[in-house]
Amino acid sequence: MSEIILHHYPLSPFAEKIRLVLGFKNLSWRSVNIPMYMPKPDVVALTGGYRRTPFLQIGADMYCDTALICDVLEHINPKPTLYPEAVKGVTRIVAQWADSLVFPVAMAYNFQPAGAAHVLKGWAEDDVKAFVQDRTQMRGGAARMPAADATGTYKSYLRRLSHMLEHHSFLLGDAPSLADFSAYHPTWYTLRQVPVLESILDATPNVRDWLLRMEKIGHGTAQDMTSEQAIALAHSSTPKDVSGEDFVALHGIALGTQVVITAESFGLEPTHGELVAATRTRYVLRRQDPRAGTVQVHFPRNGFILKKAES
Repeated sequence: MSEIILHHYPLSPFAEKIRLVLGFKNLSWRSVNIPMYMPKPDVVALTGGYRRTPFLQIGADMYCDTALICDVLEHINPKPTLYPEAVKGVTRIVAQWADSLVFPVAMAYNFQPAGAAHVLKGWAEDDVKAFVQDRTQMRGGAARMPAADATGTYKSYLRRLSHMLEHHSFLLGDAPSLADFSAYHPTWYTLRQVPVLESILDATPNVRDWLLRMEKIGHGTAQDMTSEQAIALAHSSTPKDVSGEDFVALHGIALGTQVVITAESFGLEPTHGELVAATRTRYVLRRQDPRAGTVQVHFPRNGFILKKAES
């Protein structure tokens, strides 16, 4: 198997989720730092349009969305597992709650004026403007939740997490599961990236202690790699053979059709390509790029919309 390559940047919460999973899985990986905001020409060369952070590269295959990335890493190294057998269903439910509901509320709290000033301290004015415009565009123009509302909701979510930690070291038992990694990254941002606001954790010491336990997992063994090297590797690699995977047709779209995939929400840039696989859990598009060559871009079904490309 080719090397595991994570395209990310240090301040990305979702990238921190995957960095910690890589540490949990005791995996070695290559680290490609990408821009925090558009334009991202090297990212687009590999993904065809998807620009959310992070994405995972293995040779000429690109894996989008952290839920899918976690499934890929579980397949590569099943132990220790992200999905304990006794709670594998609730693990995914709590993980989805944390990624889709806790995360936006936590980030609305984290990016209230005091938090934003801390994160963006020392940035040039033009960079701040570009970052703010980029995130507004990613939200489809929607405003962030007001700070007062975010604070109240975040406190409620922190109490729920605290209740889950009353009898166990981790959310669903005595070992971490995907639920822990999904709830960790937005709360990690509060603790480590906006310390001016981390006093919200004082009311839930169980959560603070859990964060410190999670942090000790570490990030595994990483070596730096340039985006140019990653693109060259993709160009010299052959995409994974997905021709034998079960085809689950729910759209009336045949394999070999030119399609477009977009996120259901947040980061709506489309990815165009040939549909080469559609299983019960994921889609795979094959596409050509002048720099990256023939690549495949993998998406989970959950959270993404598949349509036939307009001719």
